Amino acid sequence: MIIAIANQKGGVAKTTTTLNLGAALHEAGYKVLLVDMDPQANLTLGLGINPEGLPASLYHVLVGERRADEILRTTPEGDLLPSSIELAGAEIELINELGREATLKDKLAPLVGRYDFVLIDTPPSLGLLTINSLNAAGGVLIPMQCQFLSAKGVQLLLTTVDKVRTKLNPGLRLLGLLPTMFDRRLLLAKEVLSEMQERFGELVFETIIGNSVRAAESPIAGQSLITYQPNSPLSDSYRQLAVEVRARVGAEPALQATR
Repeated sequence: MIIAIANQKGGVAKTTTTLNLGAALHEAGYKVLLVDMDPQANLTLGLGINPEGLPASLYHVLVGERRADEILRTTPEGDLLPSSIELAGAEIELINELGREATLKDKLAPLVGRYDFVLIDTPPSLGLLTINSLNAAGGVLIPMQCQFLSAKGVQLLLTTVDKVRTKLNPGLRLLGLLPTMFDRRLLLAKEVLSEMQERFGELVFETIIGNSVRAAESPIAGQSLITYQPNSPLSDSYRQLAVEVRARVGAEPALQATR
């Protein structure tokens, strides 16, 4: 299953969600590929890889200079297709290409059969890189900070998802909205969460991701939170999210996990 982790608003824990959901699925025995489609390369950095030291990145794959398997990196959290700042130029270079919205889908095709889950960390925009990610995916997961402006911005993304489904990828479905960076001490956060649940019902994940200093520290160490602090309540939250995601996509138990 290919899942795009998307939200055009920055600072909603999108990369953190991609990294830790991937790590939780990997821990459960699934084969996981993480795809860093953000030119900021935060997912790449969060796995301890310096983008500036890479001989090639996802940019070189998208513009046809490398195959995806040639840039594949193995990490303790799963495999990675790394990003770099060069990826920002891919939107410009692809703009006049025929079938430009399907570039990522085509480049991933030789790899996806090796994995149970492919998680794509998208940039904080609704540009060509995000459209490519949605076109390649079977599902989209939307991390959403429990704040008023974040709630308002989700509608624009949902409209984009509908357009991609109608014009490009009829198999794309909304897996759900994930409340993130939730501070249960704040009345506003509780009100936004309640509004989300009332408006979207079962589309809102039962898992709620809280705030944590450790979550900010772990990428600096080049690790997921599940590796960095495996026994923390927040790590358990991501494990629970992985259980919910597996249920929503109908994933079979991992062979490794059932031994």
